[in-house]
Amino acid sequence: GAANPAWSALRSGTLPASSALSQASAGPFMKLSAVRRLALAGSLSASVALGLQLQHGRDARPFGASVAFAQPRAAGVAMLASPAEGRARLIDGKAIAAAVRRDIKASSDELKAAHGTTPGLAVVLVGNRTDSATYVRMKKKAAAEVGFYSVDRNFDETVTQEQLLATVEELNADPRIHGILVQLPLPRHIDEAAVLESIAVAKDVDGFSAENIGRMCLRGGEPPLALPCTPAGCVELLQRSEIQVAGKEVVVLGRSNIVGMPVAHLLQSMDATVTVCHSRTADLPAQVRRADIVVAAIGRAELVKADWIKPGAVVIDVGVNSKPAPEDKRGYKLCGDVDFDQVSLVAGAITPVPGGVGPMTIAMLLKNTLNLTRHSLGLPRIPLRRQQ
Repeated sequence: GAANPAWSALRSGTLPASSALSQASAGPFMKLSAVRRLALAGSLSASVALGLQLQHGRDARPFGASVAFAQPRAAGVAMLASPAEGRARLIDGKAIAAAVRRDIKASSDELKAAHGTTPGLAVVLVGNRTDSATYVRMKKKAAAEVGFYSVDRNFDETVTQEQLLATVEELNADPRIHGILVQLPLPRHIDEAAVLESIAVAKDVDGFSAENIGRMCLRGGEPPLALPCTPAGCVELLQRSEIQVAGKEVVVLGRSNIVGMPVAHLLQSMDATVTVCHSRTADLPAQVRRADIVVAAIGRAELVKADWIKPGAVVIDVGVNSKPAPEDKRGYKLCGDVDFDQVSLVAGAITPVPGGVGPMTIAMLLKNTLNLTRHSLGLPRIPLRRQQ
């Protein structure tokens, strides 16, 4: 692990933003399930000085006709950092994640005062993988920050499937637990799908059960109890940065079940016109060039170039990759799916890597836990989508 760039970055705390389908040669880090890789990347990059006030709307550089930036709803809460001259504004994922956690803590405190209930999150961990243990530790830190009850169930790699299923059933029945997360990967002798499907929908904190995904995709009817964390984080970034989505052309690069598919459905539900591109898409640059908002979640280092981007467009980079950098003492640099240095000269706003999408994953996991707690009390969920 020590010789691996991405894993070394994890251990040192210099974490990237989240990744959708990265196939970069990052060894143990990239062998994690994509869901856990996203969450791990997000949790370890989520530290931020609370109360940081970022300037918004003072720079005279136009964002272009393609994207409308509304005025902030509350003074001092803007999340678009002032750009360097001639560059796109930065969408500060660290600051936004911190704001989300503050909101979650306030709502959690209200639940405790009004109903005597503390949101509870359980993680089932198998084996002694350092990466998995790191994720669990950071999850516990974030849960403690917002005042959640946190439970771990740890097993060695010889655990049987029957033992894991019994543990999930125990947590399903525990009224103190409102969200259950089974840490992946599991040992080869365990049927991961069977274990994940045994989690009650009412405690599916990752939001990936067939019922939650189906409810997310359908128009009308009951909303999902939880949403996939990274796609929900992308929406939260756009909304808290006061970026208009309704009526805009959105291009999503990548069609994974983890990021591409759910984020496309979420943005379509916000009245965007969404095009999903993938490895078989013809003339990918031309497709991207139409977009007012680009969500890059394709897992290829710096694939998206400046000449792909409409001037003034918003760029959300979900990727995390490593590339050789002999000038860096580590011998590599972390980068997203977007050529940040060049694209930021054309775009109106952009998420950095690290510090953009990544910090949102744990924040949205906590929000899912809060909503599942509210559901258990018969209270309405806190919606992701704001009324336009």
